[in-house]
Amino acid sequence: MTSNEIIPVNKDPVPGWKGGFSTSNLAFAYPEPVLASLPLLDNMANIDKLERQVHVLWPEFSWETVPGDPESRCFQMFAPDISRAGYDATGRIWSIICPQQGSASPTLGSLNIEVSVTGQRGWVDESVTNREYDLLAADMTVAGKVWFGPSARDKEAYAVIKALFDERGLPFPLDKAHAIQVTLHQIGQPDVPAIAVRSGLANGFESPPFARHESEAWGVANVAVEIGPIVPTGHALVDEFNALVMDAFNLASGNILQPKNILTWNVWFDAPTLVDREEWANHAAYWRASIDADHGSPDGPGTTPRYFDGKPFVPLARAEDEEARIGAWLKERFGVTLPGGAAITA
Repeated sequence: MTSNEIIPVNKDPVPGWKGGFSTSNLAFAYPEPVLASLPLLDNMANIDKLERQVHVLWPEFSWETVPGDPESRCFQMFAPDISRAGYDATGRIWSIICPQQGSASPTLGSLNIEVSVTGQRGWVDESVTNREYDLLAADMTVAGKVWFGPSARDKEAYAVIKALFDERGLPFPLDKAHAIQVTLHQIGQPDVPAIAVRSGLANGFESPPFARHESEAWGVANVAVEIGPIVPTGHALVDEFNALVMDAFNLASGNILQPKNILTWNVWFDAPTLVDREEWANHAAYWRASIDADHGSPDGPGTTPRYFDGKPFVPLARAEDEEARIGAWLKERFGVTLPGGAAITA
């Protein structure tokens, strides 16, 4: 599917539903599902058990671009149909694919972000009459990952820093396999990595009409995580550089991964379809390898971040400030002055 094609929306569940898993344990029930009796499963270890799926065609993210200021809240739909939930005919979830998005630093070039699922458990119940409240419940452990997109290689800062790191055998976030990792956890509980995916819309704020899809979607669920610190690499220079990259990323994206900020998303999905296990594995493998922020999602682009009133978010990044910081760090740590001095051609 190309970015110019319209993703088909399935309105009715395909036959074959059996059900039963969501009612197999009283603790699973709403209003407060408890899934602790289920192990957190590796996302790719049980593809052979998948029978049914819902496609998240509208992954609507939301966060405060100025943490603590509700008026600064932005809304952005990530690229469609990256995220899915897969389960068997009884309703047990066996795999969840999460979304990715691109951003850009004026100095360092394109940057990619993914909320990667590292473990999951839960259920779907297609038989419920009120899909707003008790359609599904899942827990996920997730990690934020940030790495450079292809066009970053054309930036002078990228080329110089990567060469310096290569000379010293230091890791560099040139692709997803070497990404900067950001911890994510339950809100207010940094020691609890499992986050809840629950039916219905996120509470605590109102979503604008452009971020709602009641007339199109078959169901909706919500997730909220608190952003934690960057995972240390064990190399002081690398950790300093990663912090500079994250500062640049947060300036460009509106603090989406700023420590202690809350990232929320409503996942709107179509009606259940059957799983082609080979296609699922290929889809997951493709997105595990990397999104290409320079050329967009093969399933169509996401939206630009907007405030509630529809006004576009304007990045906080100032190229000259970012360039000066990176130039000063290179001079201090490596004694290197980039062509043109501290000012780097953006």
